[in-house]
Amino acid sequence: MTDKNSTKSKKDENTIFIGNKPIMSYVLATVAEFNGKSTDMVAIKARGQLIYKAVDVAEIVRGRFLTQAQLKDIKIGTENVTNRNGKAQNVSIIEIYLTTKAPKK
Repeated sequence: MTDKNSTKSKKDENTIFIGNKPIMSYVLATVAEFNGKSTDMVAIKARGQLIYKAVDVAEIVRGRFLTQAQLKDIKIGTENVTNRNGKAQNVSIIEIYLTTKAPKK
């Protein structure tokens, strides 16, 4: 039996995917990602009606927990997904990249 987490790609390693849990769950996961793996960048990703949660998570992390964290990049776009009825539809996505690394001058 293979472990689901062991199949994560390198790209998804420092990524928090926003879902239906409470916002503080994702805030703590983001802080843990910075602290636990000693990484200097974490991506927060969400789509559709959960985009507001990704923005809230990034702002709470920067405002209350890791005040040295800065926005590195924000990407927006559209994904084509298949809904429960088998119909294709477009869904908005957002990727927010936070970093604790000081910008180069």
